[in-house]
Amino acid sequence: MAATRTTRRTERRENPLSRERIVEAAIELLDAAGEGGLTFRALAERLATGPGAIYWHVTGKDELLHAATDAVVTAALPPATAGGTPQDTIRALALGVFDAIDAHPWVGTQLSNSSMDAPILRLFEGLGRQVQALGVPRTVQFTAASALLNYVVGVAGQNAANARAVEPGTDRTEFLTAMARSWTELDPDAYPFLRDIAGDLPHHDDRVEFLAGIDLILTGIAPRDRPA
Repeated sequence: MAATRTTRRTERRENPLSRERIVEAAIELLDAAGEGGLTFRALAERLATGPGAIYWHVTGKDELLHAATDAVVTAALPPATAGGTPQDTIRALALGVFDAIDAHPWVGTQLSNSSMDAPILRLFEGLGRQVQALGVPRTVQFTAASALLNYVVGVAGQNAANARAVEPGTDRTEFLTAMARSWTELDPDAYPFLRDIAGDLPHHDDRVEFLAGIDLILTGIAPRDRPA
């Protein structure tokens, strides 16, 4: 027991507690146990400190969830200096967020519950700037950027939710093959489309489909020559 206390005291001296360390540890807990596993007691144990020291840096779980979400989203965004066309930047931003939510499924829930605070605003600003760079008319810039934002957050979040809904270790192809088989058995009058595309389900690539959706939106919002 004495050796353990000595080790923890040494760790505290060598790694002084900071808001950044707390947020990093919170992300690790959220990845391992989800939102329900993020408690100040578990966080204090991971950081080898007391809950009171954590409260010095964050006021509570809500602030911690917000900070963790913002950290993941910020890291997922392409740097402002990245080159390429506006379309390339939008694809990079969208795919960065998709991959971040895939790696941290709880982020999708937090973004969906957001009331236009920092993480969502960062995404909206990043997409909106590229919409402007595309030359989209001012009157429809809000609509265009909103369509992209809602698609990115909605599809990425749903993809992560789908992954969380199955048992760990489930074989993806086997699961989707069984689902496709059930689609082929649906009422042909009520579900003709689903029966028709069932064969595409088992081997589709989520990231490829996600980017294809982005391209569809970009095609729709691209400025077109209009008569004077």
